[in-house]
Amino acid sequence: MEAIENALELKDAIKPVRVHVGAAVMLFADRKAPDYRNRIKESLSAVEAICSIIVGASATLGQALKRLEEKGVPLHAALKSAFSSLYGYTCDADGIRPALLDESTLDFDDAKFMLVSCSGFVNYLAAKASKAGVISSGK
Repeated sequence: MEAIENALELKDAIKPVRVHVGAAVMLFADRKAPDYRNRIKESLSAVEAICSIIVGASATLGQALKRLEEKGVPLHAALKSAFSSLYGYTCDADGIRPALLDESTLDFDDAKFMLVSCSGFVNYLAAKASKAGVISSGK
């Protein structure tokens, strides 16, 4: 919960990230018509947004992850690979990012994992970028 709350409290300079995390949280509030696909998409979009903000350009997640080091935000190769793979998962699994082709098998646990993981990664990147002087991420 703390990781999610921290992501929702990022400064206005990082507002797009807050918007995506907030949208994922709002989708969690709807227990009658759960939309797991969009919960996951919004969570990963928050990561894509923070990376684009750090590199200073609109970019796909893969492109932005490769450019973080240029901005003074080095990221271990395994972390880059992990989040690149998560992005790949969303492009393949149950039509999360492309059009839905089959009935989705995504559930609450999938959506919860992505929201918590992505919120933690957003906070990590915001802190690293703030230490590098690239962005101001405080509250």
